[in-house]
Amino acid sequence: MKKMLLPLLLIVLGFHSRAQVSPVFAPDGRALKGYDVVAFFTLSKPVMGYDSLAHEWNGVRWLFSSNENRNLFAAAPEKYAPQYGGYCAYGTAEGHKAPTEVETWTIVENKLYFNYNKPVQRAWKKNQPALIEKADRQWPVIKDKE
Repeated sequence: MKKMLLPLLLIVLGFHSRAQVSPVFAPDGRALKGYDVVAFFTLSKPVMGYDSLAHEWNGVRWLFSSNENRNLFAAAPEKYAPQYGGYCAYGTAEGHKAPTEVETWTIVENKLYFNYNKPVQRAWKKNQPALIEKADRQWPVIKDKE
C-alpha cells in the first residue's frame, strides 16, 4: 500500500505544480512565452520579443521586438494585452484556464485572443460570439484560481 501512495502523491504534486495560478499565461515568467503582443496588432503576426526590451506589468515580464512596441504597450497595456491573460479563450468559456499556442491568435473587435491549439481554435471560431460572451462571464470567476 505504501509503495502505491508515493507514485500517486508524485502524480498529484506534478499536476499541482503545473496548475495555472497567475492571471497571465506566463509559464516561464514571460507573458506568452516572450512574444511581443503589440506585434499581433501592428504586424499581424507573432514576433518574439527581446529580454532587453521588457516591461513589467500585471506581475510578469512582457517582451517586445522594438522600443516603439514597448512604449505603445506601456502607455496602454489593456489595449494590447490578450483577453483572459493569454489563456485559451475556449477553455475560459468552459470555466478553466488552459495554456495556449501562439499560432492560434485571433483579433476580434480589437481584442487579442488565443486558443489551446488549432483544432480548439477551429471549434472556437464556429461559435465565437457566444463563446466570447461566456468567457467574459467566466474570467472573473477563474482569473485568480488554478
